[in-house]
Amino acid sequence: MATTNPSSLPRDLFFPHCPNEDEGDEVLFSEYLSSVSSSLDLIPAPSKRSRSDEMVRVSSSDDAFYRSLVRRTRITYDSLRSLIAAEERRLTPGHRRRADLVAGAKMKRLGLWLHRDKRIIGSIPGVSVGDVFFYRVEMMTVAVHGHIQAGIDYVCPRGGNGCFPIATSVVLSGGYEDDDDQGDVIIYSGSGGRKKNDVSTTAPQSLSRGNLALEKSKEFGIELRVIRGFTFDRSPSGRVYVYDGLYKVIDSWPDAGKSGFGVYKFKLLRIEGQEPMGSVVLQLAMDLKTKILKSSPSGYLCQDISNGQERYPISLFNDIDNDKEPLLFEYVCKPEYPSIVFQETMEMKRRNGCRCVENCCASCACIKRNGGESAYDGNGLLLRGKPLVYECGTSCRCPPSCPNRVSQKGLRHQLEVFRSKETGWGVRSLDVIRAGEFICEFTGKVRTEDQLEAVMRNGGSLVYPSLFPARWREWGDISDVVGDYKPHGFSSYMKLSFAVDVTRKRNVACYLSHSTRPNVFVQMVLHDHYNEMFPHLMVFAMENIPPLRELSIDYGIEMDNFVD
Repeated sequence: MATTNPSSLPRDLFFPHCPNEDEGDEVLFSEYLSSVSSSLDLIPAPSKRSRSDEMVRVSSSDDAFYRSLVRRTRITYDSLRSLIAAEERRLTPGHRRRADLVAGAKMKRLGLWLHRDKRIIGSIPGVSVGDVFFYRVEMMTVAVHGHIQAGIDYVCPRGGNGCFPIATSVVLSGGYEDDDDQGDVIIYSGSGGRKKNDVSTTAPQSLSRGNLALEKSKEFGIELRVIRGFTFDRSPSGRVYVYDGLYKVIDSWPDAGKSGFGVYKFKLLRIEGQEPMGSVVLQLAMDLKTKILKSSPSGYLCQDISNGQERYPISLFNDIDNDKEPLLFEYVCKPEYPSIVFQETMEMKRRNGCRCVENCCASCACIKRNGGESAYDGNGLLLRGKPLVYECGTSCRCPPSCPNRVSQKGLRHQLEVFRSKETGWGVRSLDVIRAGEFICEFTGKVRTEDQLEAVMRNGGSLVYPSLFPARWREWGDISDVVGDYKPHGFSSYMKLSFAVDVTRKRNVACYLSHSTRPNVFVQMVLHDHYNEMFPHLMVFAMENIPPLRELSIDYGIEMDNFVD
């Protein structure tokens, strides 16, 4: 199968002129698109068009279809942005440009942004309350909010009396001193009247543009989307944006602002009957991380089922019944392989291990095994899925800090096993998990093919690697952007015949629930041995996952036939 290496992709995919990171967002996205339009001609693109001024509400009756569509768009964006950033670091080290804008511009030019033909009022189908975003442009690709800078997005539908603006969404990010955010009720001060990067109002606001749009939304009783932005250390942009659902403007008035200038204020009330606000869940998860370690909040049966074996504690929560099943098994943080897996000669180990004395580079033996490209970016995110990822291992000379050592280091987040009425036992995180990030590994006792029948005869529980669908193909797939792009493949890849016995020994991964629309996937990895018939079953995020949202995986089988 053909392999497309990022270094073989057209250079103008990665290096059209783009605002430097220190230029900030004052560069309007429309101007930026014009500056790169000549660079975005890899494959035929639709004719340029502005966003539609036709307002619609879209039914979410086919939620599965729209959710898949949104995820496909976000995977394309995340994958393209990561590849662009990684290639730029490789070719022009020290120069940091806005890979998020380059990726967004490319997708816009190719018509890959969703709902450009209509302006959706209300919920965006396929986008759930609580969904998180790390870039403004990322929200633009799925039509959650349509501005790179402005806090108010609006549309001007043309009626008999001409154009009058209607607000579709607002972003609250602490940019105005007169805002008062109480969660379900927001006093939102209008836009305008302040200088860049200054929360103080320095001039009177006018009832025009976004402010007029909010006024008209109140007049016609039209709901709008609310997104809250927060400073977030683990975000590549330094911020995280959380979609908090639908609100209505129920009141408005002119007022004197704290700086003495006239401002317009709008009272927004959250519509009842929605899922809990994502920003509230985010804060709840942060509080729980501290409370669990200091005390035992109601419903928590154990602070750490791994007994200190993992990098972070794994709590056990059940407020439904008296089931304590996860405490009945021996927790193991690494799979127990049969000795035959490690029967390698010293010559084989010497040949397989890289000789790098510092971080691995393009000429490294391990990098070459990965198709000549790094498996991970500088933040430890998987750049794209492969049949098998080769991490540097015990036979390599590179240091533990080598960027090609990721999944072998263990958990990156604080996870929780919890009891659910819908799925039985499940797993969720108390942290935001980024798309492409390592989560956990399936562990237990690895059984060879000739041992499986005896385990099944005794009623054992097995995880079959060969049954996992090749979801790794979806991660890093930019075929919508680059016409001749093909997923990474090996000339040959043997079918796996082992299984992981979790009858007595297991870990947190064993409690991942099954879904045909999963948010995590299995990536096969080698690092402590070089027997390709027995890879590690590493779990990575397929999308940005908010805290306390259940993690789900596609086992490729009916759950009735899996673990009990």
